[in-house]
Amino acid sequence: MNLREKMYDWKNRLKDRHMLSVIVVLGAIIIGLGLFTYKRERDFRQASENSYNMAFFELVDYVQNVETYLAKSVISTTPEHGAETLTNLWREANLAQSYLSSLPIGSEELANTSKFLNQVSDYSYSLSRKNIYNEPLTQDDLNNLKNLHDYSVELNNTLVQLSSDMNEGRISWGELTKKGSIAFAQQVSNISKDSFSGIEENFHEYAGLIYDGAFSEHMTNPERKGLTGEDIDEQKAMQIAKEFYGEDNIEEITSNGLSENGNIPSYDFYVKLKDQQEDENANISISQKGGHVVLANFNRNVEAEAIQQEQANEIGKNFLTQKGFPNMKETYYLKQEGIVTINYAYEQNGITMYPDLIKLKVALDNGEVLGIETTGYLNSHEQRNLPSPKISKEDAKRTLNKNLQITSDDLAVIPTKYQTEILCWEFKGSVDGTEFLVYINAENGREEDILVIQNTPNGTLTM
Repeated sequence: MNLREKMYDWKNRLKDRHMLSVIVVLGAIIIGLGLFTYKRERDFRQASENSYNMAFFELVDYVQNVETYLAKSVISTTPEHGAETLTNLWREANLAQSYLSSLPIGSEELANTSKFLNQVSDYSYSLSRKNIYNEPLTQDDLNNLKNLHDYSVELNNTLVQLSSDMNEGRISWGELTKKGSIAFAQQVSNISKDSFSGIEENFHEYAGLIYDGAFSEHMTNPERKGLTGEDIDEQKAMQIAKEFYGEDNIEEITSNGLSENGNIPSYDFYVKLKDQQEDENANISISQKGGHVVLANFNRNVEAEAIQQEQANEIGKNFLTQKGFPNMKETYYLKQEGIVTINYAYEQNGITMYPDLIKLKVALDNGEVLGIETTGYLNSHEQRNLPSPKISKEDAKRTLNKNLQITSDDLAVIPTKYQTEILCWEFKGSVDGTEFLVYINAENGREEDILVIQNTPNGTLTM
């Protein structure tokens, strides 16, 4: 049978409905298997992408924390606070190392980065043991911590740049496997084996870490001292909301009911203001107890900035005074898209009460106050009967790191993680270009806390 006859015979067979059905079914099965395989591969790639994203951004956060704790450890002067700082550093470095190992980047290129995080973890662990046993850190210890901090800044900058590249789509995880390794390698090559030699000589063996954060479970439900007054109903709360925005400015107000799940049970309202765009609406929450404004927020676009930061600070203070919050002092701020969020703390007889915190959003085009959040103030505010400091300012200064260049000093009340308060001397200063706030207990001279000040183009923050 020649080729022509074979083709003719195959054509006749196709005319058979049974044969045609078999071919159709087989074709459908092949297509179905192909689609199923493609979908599984796509789902796997997406799951891997999500997993890598989570690990990477956790790594960024933990490395930033490592940098912050290293900076604090360099200027800490008391064993008690030093032990806490170094223990936190030990934990954050371990977590960073864990997430680093989850990324699809060659271990050879990241060997020094991994080693750095391990060294930070081990070294901070050993130093924390010295502090717990009330041994002061030596100058060599402090020099080693400073060297580690210098490198942590470089590592953090590299991670931030990679994060920016990923967020803006300039690099994917597939490319990061290649390009990311090169980017890391360029940074980690800046550190040599000699950089760790002095640290390794100081490592010690210990039985185990026993710093368990005493009282960390206590006082999880603090008394809301600023939440004064009797309970109100929804109608009264709505009237307070109208008065806050001005009834003449409201086109429509709608109740969303009582929210009891938050820190402060509140009536929530949706507010449509007059002469605003369709998508520019406000929300406000009024506390059930006492009828206090807990939260108010209005979002709108700010096209141009005409208000300076100092003007915004004054606008905010005047607004708070008008709303029944006098004696508020601006502390730190963050500016984004033409809107500045300012933290204000209450002042009592010239002493800053950091627990009594109110946040304001101010538009920098016309100075309009767009939002307020009073949770800190309502939880903590009261007129305090403060003791006179037993430790003078000069005695407190003598406990500070000798390298701290002091730029301001004053009294302040700070909150603790145990929902207690401490009267402290607040010293602001810098070491090697990094700004700090150091808090010395005004009763016993103990170093209570250290904050790192971050001055950015968009604001002043603390960590």
